[in-house]
Amino acid sequence: MTVNTILLDFTVDKEVVADRHKRDLALMNIEAALNEFIRNSSKKHFMEMPGGFLQVLTADRGVFITVRGFVEGLISINIEYFKGEEEPPLFNYELSGNLQEVLSDKLQSKKSHRLPAIKRGTVDRYFITSDERILEYDIDEVLFEEKSPYQKVQIVHSKSFGNLLLLDDLQNLSERDLIYTETLMQRGKEDYRDKEIVILGGGDGALLWELLKEQPKFVTMLELDKVVMDACKKYMRSACGDCLDNYNGSNYEIIVDDCVKVLNNYIKEGRKFDYVFGDLTDVPISPTPQGEVWDFIRLILNNSLKVLKPDGKYMTHANGASSPTSLEMLESEFSKLQPSVTFTQDSAFVPSFMEDWVFYQVSFKK
Repeated sequence: MTVNTILLDFTVDKEVVADRHKRDLALMNIEAALNEFIRNSSKKHFMEMPGGFLQVLTADRGVFITVRGFVEGLISINIEYFKGEEEPPLFNYELSGNLQEVLSDKLQSKKSHRLPAIKRGTVDRYFITSDERILEYDIDEVLFEEKSPYQKVQIVHSKSFGNLLLLDDLQNLSERDLIYTETLMQRGKEDYRDKEIVILGGGDGALLWELLKEQPKFVTMLELDKVVMDACKKYMRSACGDCLDNYNGSNYEIIVDDCVKVLNNYIKEGRKFDYVFGDLTDVPISPTPQGEVWDFIRLILNNSLKVLKPDGKYMTHANGASSPTSLEMLESEFSKLQPSVTFTQDSAFVPSFMEDWVFYQVSFKK
């Protein structure tokens, strides 16, 4: 079940909105055009408002239509209706194009534009890129949803990406995102054989699963949210394999705890690792590197260096390539670290993110 919204915009002469006679003629033409496509559309309310006007119409099948006129020379038309699961859409993209063409002619529009139907309902289909552009997904089912003590955890099914893990309504990992994990771990560029590794976060299990294929000496994963692991164990097995079935294996251990607390214990004990993976929060989009998330990132960076061997590496994901300012701020934080570090950057197009994602590899200066 969805509420479908069709959006159409028409650029017209300013007089069409500002002049009462021309406005009334335009509204009459709009109503006539709508009646060619929607049965029994009729005006219910009209009001003048600062900067233009608003007209409301209704039609059969519970259709609700708003027509906004802006004195700058823009008329926007929003058509909204309820669509049941088995009902055909009132408008497909081709039909809305026909309506657009008729309206453009009647309004003598200089330019017009339409969007495919925006669908709202029981299944969320819209998510955002790192720089907050809207993406529509072909999600057809919610497989898992639970609010853990830490975040909202969902696994949904997409026809294109398979099962997709969402954390607080943001894309985290899908079954088609092996490239994300391989770029994070720099597969083929790093040698993990007989290495000691710690993963901070990584609750989807994908990084642990892929690292175990590289024959490491031992991998410790520190994940706070058991709900994430339980959900992925059931619904993301093509990504995490069976490594979440047991929290202890011959060469790995999963510790359900706050990674900051465990890192502090490692520092006190003098534990050192060949690799530390920061598979935690994304680098935030913010005007300055201030706030709780940035404080957390700085804490993780500093404490991770304290448990790295002299020739060890800290590996992390960052943000989308379309958010260069946040990446520059993270690199500025790298430059403040002590002991001094050097870093490299890599990126990959992650299918379910629908954008290039950036990863960093940090090591001590020689």
